[in-house]
Amino acid sequence: MYSDYHVHTNYSDDSTYLMEDVIKDAIKMKMDEICFTDHVDYGIKKDWDEGPIEYLYGQPQVNVDYPKYFKEIESLRKKYPKITIRQGMEFGVQVHTIPRYQKLYEQYDFDFIILSIHQVNDQEFWTQDYQKEKSQQEYIEGYYQEMLNVVKKYKNYSVLGHLDLMTRYDEIGNYPFEKVKSIITEILKTVIQDGKGIEINTSSHRYGLKDSTPSRDILKLYKELGGKIITIGSDSHKPEHLGAYIDEAKELLKEIGFDSFCTFEKMKPIFHQL
Repeated sequence: MYSDYHVHTNYSDDSTYLMEDVIKDAIKMKMDEICFTDHVDYGIKKDWDEGPIEYLYGQPQVNVDYPKYFKEIESLRKKYPKITIRQGMEFGVQVHTIPRYQKLYEQYDFDFIILSIHQVNDQEFWTQDYQKEKSQQEYIEGYYQEMLNVVKKYKNYSVLGHLDLMTRYDEIGNYPFEKVKSIITEILKTVIQDGKGIEINTSSHRYGLKDSTPSRDILKLYKELGGKIITIGSDSHKPEHLGAYIDEAKELLKEIGFDSFCTFEKMKPIFHQL
């Protein structure tokens, strides 16, 4: 099974990759299945119909145009029956935005939802706004605390996305795993108890990170705690990202001791042998 379960298109405000072009490219790559997971980030972004689009560092701040999004997926499923196309989204949840995500989830039929922590207190990581005037300990532990608070309260998701995302934007450098192991353990125990999973996000390669995302330590801990649901996604935004390093991620999972990975249909995991 060759699939990519973290894919962004022109419906995400940080991509211009046309949805149909993604499908054409995936078919050329002989993919069996693909899941679109375009961005929704309430708190810092408006919905497509909520007024003039705002810009941050030249980047539009707007969520998915939901009616067009689902209509195009339906059309592409009919046009390209040889590849399985799943409809998902990446929810950038914060505790105070949970009600909006609950409402959105109830409005549409989803196959798959990535729950990601992209902001804390409506402050972005990639701009360094969240990290500014905080010690490394404060912003790292604050990030994981927000994640724990969210997974305790919000349950309409499939997997936690790029669980240690902060490493991508941490300009100070590596923060010792042992210092956050206890809170990550609590997060993973909650995820497992709720029947959810985590993803391995292969973008770590293109960002030049020294470890996988999440790290090998987190993947090993997840397995030790009994975690079994895991998806693999490229976090693609451009053609050169699509399907990248999927095979390498499978090999890493096998090395750690996993024997399967998952795809999803109607929010239910489907297990495939590694």
